[in-house]
Amino acid sequence: MQNTAKGTRVTEYEQGYTPEQKQLAEHIIGLEKAALDKWFAGDVSGYRELWSRRSFTYFDGTNTERVENHDTVDKFLDELDGKLHADTYEFRSPRVQFGTDMALLTYQLFADTNLIDMKYNCIELYQREDDSQWRVVHSTWSFIRPMDMDFGSVETVV
Repeated sequence: MQNTAKGTRVTEYEQGYTPEQKQLAEHIIGLEKAALDKWFAGDVSGYRELWSRRSFTYFDGTNTERVENHDTVDKFLDELDGKLHADTYEFRSPRVQFGTDMALLTYQLFADTNLIDMKYNCIELYQREDDSQWRVVHSTWSFIRPMDMDFGSVETVV
């Protein structure tokens, strides 16, 4: 990593970004953080809007199978709406990788919520849709080192 004049750190891969990629990476990270800000305030609408209605799949450490569409994940979001809260969260080590009209965001998420202490590796595959908006077509939230977690103390989420 390298320090910039502002004191922020630029990773080696970011040095290879074009100006357009740098701007898009900031936009993608901003979309994700905006959804997380709402998420930890008990408002699921950020992800409901960010996750593609046209084409969407989802993996989570609490589901045994892949969620195949937005309608199914909508039911999960309905059950969580207004129930999950955290005063703060940590959004660590974001990285955006690019393809044609696609961007892959990976990061680590840490939050002590009222329901569960969250420690996730997150993968969000964004795609520019027909309306030129960037939406997530696949999302994976996997536990970081699940063998270290105590699931016996986890409250029922819904």
